[in-house]
Amino acid sequence: MKKLVMAALLALLAYPAAAQQAPRTILFVGNSFTFGAGSPAHRYKAETITDLNGPDAKGKTVGGVPAIFKAFTAQAGLFYDVHVETVGGKGLDFHYAEKRALIDKPWDVVVMHGYSTMDQANPGNPALLISSAKTISDMFRAQNPRTDIWLTSTWSRADLTYPDGKPWHGKPITRMGEDVAAGYAQAAKAASATGVVPVGLAWNRAFAAGFADDNPYDGIAPGKVSLWTHDHYHASVYGYYLEALLVFAKVTGKDPLSLGENETVADDMGFSKPQTKALQQIAHDEWMAGSR
Repeated sequence: MKKLVMAALLALLAYPAAAQQAPRTILFVGNSFTFGAGSPAHRYKAETITDLNGPDAKGKTVGGVPAIFKAFTAQAGLFYDVHVETVGGKGLDFHYAEKRALIDKPWDVVVMHGYSTMDQANPGNPALLISSAKTISDMFRAQNPRTDIWLTSTWSRADLTYPDGKPWHGKPITRMGEDVAAGYAQAAKAASATGVVPVGLAWNRAFAAGFADDNPYDGIAPGKVSLWTHDHYHASVYGYYLEALLVFAKVTGKDPLSLGENETVADDMGFSKPQTKALQQIAHDEWMAGSR
């Protein structure tokens, strides 16, 4: 009998600790800029997260930025149950119209973004992003009024800046990222979002710091990396890593520098320690700039 009583007491004492370990649910909604197209990030540790769309025709699921985020949180001693719903080339209006049955649930956190130009048919016009961000945010908040909603402001596309006849041709490479950031600021306000994850502005900071080459069309300068992959549109693994660092900082409130130069994703991807430290520093600086 004493043993039974002692076991019951121990179970009661352990319950609060177990409750504290219950993972927060987080949903990533987006497109190729979330699932890591064109890089090793695409299938990275896909088994550690839940792809709500299930396996593709090849039987594979998405890893991408959500799986990198998951790895970061595990290293930080945090517990997140990570889900992802992505379709290439689509905006938030598509996910609301076509994927609502999968995503209309009471999440603790949602991280999402629209098409890279805000509106595929009208590049640079934020109207569709603003309206769709509000509509889908209202849906999430109807399920859980306390859901943290983060909008991810994406990066400048070199393929839309340097070639003739493209929407941002003749403008600095940083301009598209700035324009997109302005659109996301408006969308966040309309949607009463928790905030914006400033990935595009962090890319601009990486150019200014001399870490990343700002023009992949004339080759990559010695000692620099390309944040774009081969198509000058999607990100390289460096670009997706930087995206994940910013999401980690905004969602968890943890400093990206706390992950350290021995961070495991960077090691898996073959980054040098100076590269890892530089990316974390850029994310830290952008995170701090946004907190003021």
